[in-house]
Amino acid sequence: MQAIRLEQGLLEQGLRLRTDLPVPIPARDEALVRVRLAGVCATDLELTRGYLPFRGTLGHEFVGTVVRAAQAPSLAGRRVVGDINLCCGACAQCLAGRPSHCERRQVIGIRERDGAFAEYLCLPVRNLHPVPDAVPDDAAVFAEPLAAALEIPQQVSVRADQRVLVVGAGRLGQLIARVLRLSGCALSVVARHDHQRERLALAGITAVSETQVEPHSADLVVEATGAPGGFALARRALRPRGTLVLKSTYHGRLELDLSSLVVDEITLVGSRCGPLPAALRLLQQGLVDPRPLIDARLPLARGLEALQRAAEAQVMKVLLDCGTDPA
Repeated sequence: MQAIRLEQGLLEQGLRLRTDLPVPIPARDEALVRVRLAGVCATDLELTRGYLPFRGTLGHEFVGTVVRAAQAPSLAGRRVVGDINLCCGACAQCLAGRPSHCERRQVIGIRERDGAFAEYLCLPVRNLHPVPDAVPDDAAVFAEPLAAALEIPQQVSVRADQRVLVVGAGRLGQLIARVLRLSGCALSVVARHDHQRERLALAGITAVSETQVEPHSADLVVEATGAPGGFALARRALRPRGTLVLKSTYHGRLELDLSSLVVDEITLVGSRCGPLPAALRLLQQGLVDPRPLIDARLPLARGLEALQRAAEAQVMKVLLDCGTDPA
């Protein structure tokens, strides 16, 4: 099969299109999934730049068709999306009901597990979620990042009477804004580029520049830039006793004035993966339509080109067409 892989050779390491890989064989509790579409996100791009020491097939946003699943034969032929965290089920975190923080977790396309930039992948049956018939592939492929956006209202209260600011209008920031606007809050999004502001306007969301952000004006701020400057702006915008939600993972260290967090009694919340069933419901009900974020759709054979395209400043979402016919 074909796959886009980060590999390390004797003299170099790099991104490669492989066409000679065997189709993976699922374990007893796993399903073999034929990938239909996969989405390129900022984490994939950062991994190619050495963000984490990952080696293997990239990609964690996908929609696919189950080819076979020994423990769940009724899933065969169904379209699915998948939780990206694979847990052991036996460590203290798993037993406490926190499987996404499993002490031995693998993460597809990110940590010790091959991902979705391939024709096939294997995942435990418990990680799979059937896609409603009414949700097309090019919307379902957003289920994983949309679930990450939905994790925010799972963690903190977002009310209609709150002033909420999202710092960052990239791929994830756009989805976060679309989720938070459903609360009826007074929402603004810091957007640097015209194409970002245009996508926000299509969704009826107010875009502001960095200079328009008033200090200490927001009750809740979500930082989604991935840059230290974004954190500084988010912190400046937050009122005393406000809540700062971090969706960014920073390459390297971030300098913090911890004393100011104490003095202003700031609540700091880290936020990562979220509920896929809720994301699929939003898509099914048409409450969030992520498809206007798509800028390009390329076949897997042009996967290296797709990642280069996704790294361009004016490009939002690039999809990889990995094949739509189940084997």
